[in-house]
Amino acid sequence: MRLPPIHRVVTGHDEAGKAIVVSSGPLPLVKELASIPGTVFHEVWNTSTCRPVIDNDADPTIGDLVLPPPANGTRLRFVDIPPDGEEFLAEGAARMHAAFSEIGDASASTVKAGSPHPLMHRTETIDYGIVIEGEMTLVLDDSEVELKPGSVVIQRGTNHAWANRSGKPCRMLFILVDAQYAPDIAKALASR
Repeated sequence: MRLPPIHRVVTGHDEAGKAIVVSSGPLPLVKELASIPGTVFHEVWNTSTCRPVIDNDADPTIGDLVLPPPANGTRLRFVDIPPDGEEFLAEGAARMHAAFSEIGDASASTVKAGSPHPLMHRTETIDYGIVIEGEMTLVLDDSEVELKPGSVVIQRGTNHAWANRSGKPCRMLFILVDAQYAPDIAKALASR
């Protein structure tokens, strides 16, 4: 079962400063990961600074799919996450380097022997993850939280995975914000 496509409206300004619709339609970058079939990234928008310039520049989502936001920037995307299958749970960890390479950040994968889920990863970002449709389980190093539509996770650079145990696809909206670890947390993570 495929979830419906995302419709995006982008506004801008004409030469006189009048508000206009720059584009209205499907997203220009939608990519299913070859390493995890059924996992689909829907790039919505990106900014490249923490105080972005409001301009009429080109669409920032055109190009390669990249997991983290630009330095000092943001990234907004929907991700369709298929149910965890037995084969994926048993053998998925071996594909995680390839999966994270597909989204431009092979170093994000933290999976190792004994990890609680094959998709364990960490990025130096603050992520707002919102369940739009379906159900999801947030997996951390030593705990889990069940999520339903409307659940919001404030993920602050922690080691985590998204486990779909519902038997149906789940769509989540993610807003990723470039961040920096506090010195004490960076030191603790470096020693792991």
